[in-house]
This record gives sequence, C-alpha cells and structure tokens, in this order.
Amino acid sequence: MKKCGLFLLLVVLCLPSLCFAVQLGKIAAVVNGKVITMFDLQRAATMELRKAGSKDPKVVDAIMRRTLDSMILDILVAEEAKRLKIKISPSEVDARLADIMKQNRLTKPQFEAVLARDGLSIKELRKNIERQMLNQRVLGVEVGRRTVVTPEEVKKYYEEHKDTLYNRKGLHMGVLIYHPKAPAESVARQLKNKEITFAEACAKYSVLNNRNKGGDTGPVEWDKLNSEWSERLSRMRPGSISDIFLSRGFKTQVYLFNPKGGEYRLMTLKEATPMITDILRQPKSKDRFEDYSSQLKKKAVIDIRL
Repeated sequence: MKKCGLFLLLVVLCLPSLCFAVQLGKIAAVVNGKVITMFDLQRAATMELRKAGSKDPKVVDAIMRRTLDSMILDILVAEEAKRLKIKISPSEVDARLADIMKQNRLTKPQFEAVLARDGLSIKELRKNIERQMLNQRVLGVEVGRRTVVTPEEVKKYYEEHKDTLYNRKGLHMGVLIYHPKAPAESVARQLKNKEITFAEACAKYSVLNNRNKGGDTGPVEWDKLNSEWSERLSRMRPGSISDIFLSRGFKTQVYLFNPKGGEYRLMTLKEATPMITDILRQPKSKDRFEDYSSQLKKKAVIDIRL
C-alpha cells in the first residue's frame, strides 16, 4: 500500500509538468503541411507576453493569436520567396548584426550578454533577422510594385508642408530611453523649457550604454528606418525633441540634431521628393500589404487548432 501510495503521490506531483509538456507538444496550426507547435508559438510570443506583463487570459489569448497569425504569414512569405528565387546571404545578416551593435554602441561581448539576459542566442537572432529581411524583400517586391505615388500627389504634399521640410543631410538622432523609475514627465517638461539639455537628461536617466554621449546613435540612416520611426522623425524639425512615446514598453524621447550646428535649410521640391514619396507610400503600402497577405492566406491550406 505504501508503494502504491508513493506512486500515486509522484503522479499527482508530476501532473502539472506533464500537462504543460503535452500542451507544448500540441499543434497550434498546420500551414500548407508545415506544423507550428504550441512550443514554437509560446517561444515566439515570449517577448510580447513579457512586455504586456499581464496574466489576463483575454490579453494572453490575443497576443498568442496575433503571434500565430504572424508565424503563418512568415511561412507563406517564405514559400513566396522560393517561388521568386529570393534569398538572404549570411553576409547580409552579418551586416545587419553589425548595424544593430553599432546603433546601440555595443561590443560583441556586450551584445551577447544582452541576448543571454533575454534568453536568446546569436543563432536564433540570426534566424530572426534572416526571416525579417526575407519578409521585407518579398513584400518590397510584391507590395512595392502595387504601390504607386504620383508626381501630382508629391507636389500637393510639398505645397501643404513645405514650411516644415528641412534638409536632412548630416542629421543625427539622440535617443533617451528612460529608466522605469525615472520621472519621465518631469524631465520632459524641463527639456521643453530648456532647463536641462538632452545630453544631461540622457546621462542621468537613460538606460542605454551611450547615455554619457548624449544618447547619440550617429547619422540617421533614413532608408533603414522602419515606417514608425521614419514617420516620427520626418515630422520633427531639426533641433527639436519629441514628446514622450513608448518604445518596447519604455518611455522614450528622440532628439533630431546636426552635431555641426548651423542653420536648417528648407528643401526644394526636387530635394524633398524622395522623402515625400516615402511618406505617402507608407499608408498605401499598408493597404497593399493587407490585400497581399489576404490573397496568400486564401490560396493556402491553413488549419488553426488553438
């Protein structure tokens, strides 16, 4: 009886872990014959779940379903990449990794330490970067060719905004990501009233490694900015500091400036055309992306089992 009782006790104690293992082994979805397990899904959703910081079942379910939708699209886009014979080379991934370290002013050991803290290996990050670059390239081809901005639209935008279209050559971006316990709103008011400089605020309140360098991330590489950052910076006057916004869950401010100083010259229509085209293309690209992703899903065999 004692042995039987001990066995039952062990089974009861192991039930939670056994159930968890069974849950992770379950299939979340099958996309054109490719399986996405619950383990894959939970791992992909880890960062967003951590950022949300909520155990509310509705919040968790929404994040999981949003992540699953993104994973399904990744599979479909990867299949499109094969059809279009689009590939990302290891050297391109290396260059992107170097850019990330440069932008964050991190040495390779420091970078690896940050990844380890977040439970991510270089190998996993390389796969993520390759997937993101592949998505961007495929969507650039398929969505880009469907997105047209006319000269008339560019001219109209220029006439309506020409008093705010400054020459962007040589501009740097300073980034202040506040420590969670920092009095961000109070500091923002001091910055607005010029009671404190951006460099002083970074040195005292930023969590970034470049805080003692005024948060300077170097020259703005406009063609490499994602749509959110491109739109934000394009609206800013050189020499200005943004309002507080959230970036990866942290309160953030950005300073757009020229380290050499001098006057900020307004652009001509010809100079401003590439920037205006990018600005006008973004909302159109979003609509085209929705159309394109819907078409891919309609053509696919998708079995969601959540």
